Amino acid sequence: MSLEKELHVRSESKCELCSATENLGVYEVPPGPNGSVDECVLVCETCREQIENPDKVEVHHWRCLNDSMWSQVPAVQVVVWRMLKRLSSEGWPQELLETLYLDESTQVWARATGEGESDEVAVKHVDSNGTVLNAGDAVTLIKDLPVKGASFTAKRGKVVRGISLVADNPEHIEGRVSGHHIVILTKFVKKAN
Repeated sequence: MSLEKELHVRSESKCELCSATENLGVYEVPPGPNGSVDECVLVCETCREQIENPDKVEVHHWRCLNDSMWSQVPAVQVVVWRMLKRLSSEGWPQELLETLYLDESTQVWARATGEGESDEVAVKHVDSNGTVLNAGDAVTLIKDLPVKGASFTAKRGKVVRGISLVADNPEHIEGRVSGHHIVILTKFVKKAN
């Protein structure tokens, strides 16, 4: 029996991701060393195009992963995990990721391409206008801020130079105002020129 026929039997001639029944084809899940049936999934043209071209992803199409994530086929689980990682900024995919279980070898396979890894690690600090802040930047306060534990208010328009970033909290930066080292919420600053 050919590879495609085996996949049609396994999937009951439906896309293993969205259950579409037309324009089905074999998708070899990378990195697949030998292209066996266990390393492939039967997918529709829509799913294939969006898997291979991240710029063409239609978020709502992938709500189908809510059902396909329960597949017992490791190759399907890998593709589901990778797509959920790619879409995790949308909210609902992150919730599905938290309930998805992959055994150890499937998890290794899913991570093999590095899909979604950089998104997990990066913590970006942005000012009130959405401009990325870096350690050492100067920022301007856009609001009067009472300083807790001190007897003064950091005034609007004050420039804070040489800020440092709070590594585990993208909403906090640190800087010196009137000789005091304080924590400032990023939503109350804008990057100075």
